[in-house]
Amino acid sequence: MSIWLTLILLGGLTFLTRFSFIAVFDKVEPPRNLKRALRFVPIAVLSAIISPELLFANGQFIWDWNNPKAIAAIIATFVALKTRNVILTIVVGMASFWVIRLLLPGK
Repeated sequence: MSIWLTLILLGGLTFLTRFSFIAVFDKVEPPRNLKRALRFVPIAVLSAIISPELLFANGQFIWDWNNPKAIAAIIATFVALKTRNVILTIVVGMASFWVIRLLLPGK
């Protein structure tokens, strides 16, 4: 199977998966509990993507206060909780990561 066919099939599958929610929920009102549960999907997915990058290196768990990623993540978490502003959280998180990386020796 060629790479293009694979990309087209996977793109179509992704589209159909996402479109199915739009098509179904346009005609049927989802239960209240499902609506509440779906609000937590983005944060769960984001946590699953970010956590391994923060807590693991070379397949080993690490927690070190000299880890600029971990310190920046903590700062970004406080900004997110305080402001509820996604853009500000990203900007502060990245800026703090760069500054901490410059300040910590050997990082």
